Amino acid sequence: MAQSGQRHRGPGRQGLLVEDAGRKSGPASCLSRSREKSLFCVQRLTASVFAFVALALVVAGSAPSRATGRVVDVDFRSVAVDGTLRLAVYLPPGYERSGLRYPVVYFLHGLPASSSAYRGIDFLRRALEQSGRGALIVAPQGARSRDTDPEYLDWGPGRRWETATAREVPAYVDGHFRTIHDRRARATLRGRLRRGAGRIAPPRLVFGDRVVERVLPPHGPAGDARARSRIGHPQRTCERTRLRLSLRRAFARRPTFFGFYVGRGDDRFRDENEQLHRELGAARVAHVFHVYSGGHEQTVWSGHARVWLELALDHLERAAR
Repeated sequence: MAQSGQRHRGPGRQGLLVEDAGRKSGPASCLSRSREKSLFCVQRLTASVFAFVALALVVAGSAPSRATGRVVDVDFRSVAVDGTLRLAVYLPPGYERSGLRYPVVYFLHGLPASSSAYRGIDFLRRALEQSGRGALIVAPQGARSRDTDPEYLDWGPGRRWETATAREVPAYVDGHFRTIHDRRARATLRGRLRRGAGRIAPPRLVFGDRVVERVLPPHGPAGDARARSRIGHPQRTCERTRLRLSLRRAFARRPTFFGFYVGRGDDRFRDENEQLHRELGAARVAHVFHVYSGGHEQTVWSGHARVWLELALDHLERAAR
């Protein structure tokens, strides 16, 4: 028999608390005790919620934030373009203290463009930081206010854009930043490669070799038409054979990982990218080519920036002392 003031567990109802017969259990007292219990439960629940929120805030506040690098704007006197040539250079997190030498991704923006288009590398910076890889991104100026579409080519005195981009820029970067002085530690990511080759990431391409330029149409609409006739017309078998042989020799002479992509809805460049893909395949030149949903637009390039940056960096020397 239960002692007065004590509780016991009733038979067959495990965990059920039954009040002892020595206490009053009328309707009023039961209602009062029910309210007290409800109030007590609400108070405990409220305290628990506040404790949980406080804990969540503490945990959120203590979560480590992703390290970020910084972009510096530099310039030098270029003999090739007879004037000041500007660069946007992204330095990875910890660059100042690491003492490491880094691989470099050179980003050549699409043309035609304004004189400040080289500064548009924020989408690449975000992609690289998300990947956690250590590398520099260098974006040289590819146009000026009165020269908006030089196509990174040498046009004559004061407009030798290929020489400036291929020779002067890497020499300046290697001389002023901690880079790995080797073609195996350089990649190029181009906004548009001479009338057609979409976005590319050839990590072992040395500027100025013109390895890639050989497969592309000459400058201008008439040149585009001649190139399409030369490459695609079934009666031009001999010229196609020579082109494929030159491609094979060029890539054999300087081994270069080559990749490019285009938007499925890109009416301007999809056909030429697919033609380039077919010619590279016929020449037995190893390469990577993808067609993505979307058109000729920033959302396509930003959406796939990280994948292509990582693909390029997989083929480069890693940062080292």
